[in-house]
Amino acid sequence: MRGVNADTSSATAPAAPSLRGRLAVPAGVMAAVLGAFAYVGAVDPNRPGHYPVCPLYRLTGLYCPGCGGLRSAHAFVHGDFLAALRDNAAGVVAYLAFAVVWTVWVVRAARGRSVRIELRSVPMWTLGALLLVFTVVRNLPFADWLHP
Repeated sequence: MRGVNADTSSATAPAAPSLRGRLAVPAGVMAAVLGAFAYVGAVDPNRPGHYPVCPLYRLTGLYCPGCGGLRSAHAFVHGDFLAALRDNAAGVVAYLAFAVVWTVWVVRAARGRSVRIELRSVPMWTLGALLLVFTVVRNLPFADWLHP
């Protein structure tokens, strides 16, 4: 096919996003998380009427893995880390895990590397099993120190 411009070298590849563009999503996620923590820090979950009661606790009297999470976040925001652990130890571990994952995300995004977290079945089953053990243990009579 002569006469047709088949030169593809003139086609330009899409421009790589700027540093600002690469950090926009992690910054937005952090802004949302900080906003949520600020709200929970300002509106005390220990005072009734501000937040709904856990449906599982209301129906069965059993603590789910998330029970006490708002009280834990409130204590965490106010620097009372022992109370945060007492209210929901799994929540505190989740806050710290989020901080680590978010930091890795920001560093990789700033360097222009892709961020892909692949949760395979073994780690997911392990996490599920740990949350199940946490839930069972916190509902046993001798583990009142895990009750929110």
